[in-house]
Amino acid sequence: MTLKAVVVIGAGPAGLVAAKCLLENADEDHHFDPIILEQEDDIGGTFKYRSYENANLVSSKQLTSFSDFRLPLDHHNHLTLEACATEYVEYLKDYCKHFHLTERIRLNTKVINVSRDSGGGHTVTYVRRSSRDAPWEPTPHTIRANYIAQQDGDKPQSQRAVFHSVDYKSRAQLAGKRVLILGTGETGIDIAYEAVKAGATEVVLCSRSGFLSFPKLLNDFELFGLEFKSPTGVPIDCLITNLGETAYVHSWVAKSHIRWFISDFVIKRVLWLPFRAHASHLGTQAGCNQWVGELEPDRLGRAYVFLNKATMPYINRPYRKRLAFMDHFSRYIDPPEDSPPQTDFVVDLAPFPTHFLPNGRAVFPLSKQKDAIRMKNRDVRPEVVIYATGYQQEFGFLDPDYPTADQANVRNIVKEGDESVAFIGFVRPGVGAIPPIAEMQSFFWISLLKNRVRKPIPPPHYHLLVKENARIKYGVDHSTYMSTLAKDIGAAPGL
Repeated sequence: MTLKAVVVIGAGPAGLVAAKCLLENADEDHHFDPIILEQEDDIGGTFKYRSYENANLVSSKQLTSFSDFRLPLDHHNHLTLEACATEYVEYLKDYCKHFHLTERIRLNTKVINVSRDSGGGHTVTYVRRSSRDAPWEPTPHTIRANYIAQQDGDKPQSQRAVFHSVDYKSRAQLAGKRVLILGTGETGIDIAYEAVKAGATEVVLCSRSGFLSFPKLLNDFELFGLEFKSPTGVPIDCLITNLGETAYVHSWVAKSHIRWFISDFVIKRVLWLPFRAHASHLGTQAGCNQWVGELEPDRLGRAYVFLNKATMPYINRPYRKRLAFMDHFSRYIDPPEDSPPQTDFVVDLAPFPTHFLPNGRAVFPLSKQKDAIRMKNRDVRPEVVIYATGYQQEFGFLDPDYPTADQANVRNIVKEGDESVAFIGFVRPGVGAIPPIAEMQSFFWISLLKNRVRKPIPPPHYHLLVKENARIKYGVDHSTYMSTLAKDIGAAPGL
């Protein structure tokens, strides 16, 4: 029996589940022998080293946990990420112990090069250090591997009071400051809330083209006089991602994306009554309990949904105008601690500034958007500027003849003809969670290596619909993508 060495780069959830799946699916013909190389001094990846005070997952425990290592039913819905109480990293450590992965992880080990060898495998060159604060050893080491699996990661530089959100760690960085945040994704909106709670004197949240907001928990609303409230709430992702949606889908329905257009209709029209902020057709269908920052009509859909925990009351405050009698039909109940009389603080929504004047004042473009009109004469001179603008995927350690994640044209996992190199966890679900996606991607990759994937592979219909000039084109619909991979390997439930 010949061991097939597999190097997994990164000990985040994607790397851990890839190694676990390889071990479980080893057989006489494919005796996978994975080793995990991690440059940090602990496992967890982004969920440990890019976390911050009071952070928690917006995806629920039901969706985020792995298929064979579920969280207890009595555990609360959303796990914490903050350094002093990172429940999700502890979950990953328990996962490693349960499936005997710990002895296969090499911490403080940084990959500096991956090249091809003459035998069709790969040579992985790495350096080591004794601890996170110690220097890297000057002499590199090498491993010969049959396969390579990678998980996502890159870290921008920070400087003074202008920094990327990856370098935000605690409210102390924002306390008593005038704060301007660039980006209205989940992180940008969350940091805006943290700035409020830190006691920032001003918070301006800049959006390039709007956003679609949903609360991570559906709770605290009234409909026709009936109040919907529970101690835990219902996670939104459990309503959006479900078995029935993809148990059977006709090929024409999948290709036309008609289900997605129907969901857009529900967001725009059906949810307008119970959850829409405006009370008349003069308003817009911005989002759930969202009064400003609406997307352009052709962009409204599941590709742009962001879940938030509690920021919307502060963003809505200047725009929330409604006839009182409409509250008898429907209303969303904001938390008391985020409402008057406890607070009347406002997070000012604004367009991205075009530039800053020498005196530090931000200059905002003219627009007909409500937020732009409100901010056009405001004198905004931030003391702290945070770029919550996402990341670029870079693979500086790969030799030039290797594919990158954007070239992985087989289910966004491998490049056709180069199946020994897999990119695990490099897709972005609209509403969903990457860890279970990484698990299913690992199943697919192993099935591909064993020649057990159903062929020909049908065309993909899981990519989120975005414009050609969109920055992120690797977005996928969680349910559709997971179902597609399951069907490819003969593991999908159906009718």
